[in-house]
Amino acid sequence: MTTLYTIGYEGAELSDFLATLSEMGVQHVADIRDVPVSRKKGFSKNKLAEALSGAGISYSHFKALGDPKEGREAMRSGDRDRFFTIFERHVDQIEARDAMTELADVAAEVDTVLLCYERDPKDCHRTIVASMMRDDGLIRQFKHLGVKKYARAIS
Repeated sequence: MTTLYTIGYEGAELSDFLATLSEMGVQHVADIRDVPVSRKKGFSKNKLAEALSGAGISYSHFKALGDPKEGREAMRSGDRDRFFTIFERHVDQIEARDAMTELADVAAEVDTVLLCYERDPKDCHRTIVASMMRDDGLIRQFKHLGVKKYARAIS
């Protein structure tokens, strides 16, 4: 069994995000955003996959593990309990369970990180996904990563 990492890119620069993943030895990013689009430069699906590939890191999108619109709206309105209720109901569906099994297979082969937006894992559904995978015996443990800020050379 394996360790699965999780990370959120809120407030991060793409270069720091990539450096953090490289430093931790991450080989695969499993994007669990329902809609893998971001206003943050470089974090939309195609641009992110391209940047990751350039860093030697593979990418996949697990839509079935994304937080549905109703859940995102609950979180935006500050209703955390409703958010967690909605997501737990969503992730208990067969498509999500199958996606967790597929994700566990990937994580068994290469060091993998679950990606979502929120910096704080307590405010993100990736903690629910990782907890369920651990509780179901699909992974041994999970560890939350934070994006480090790296010094940049001044030219």
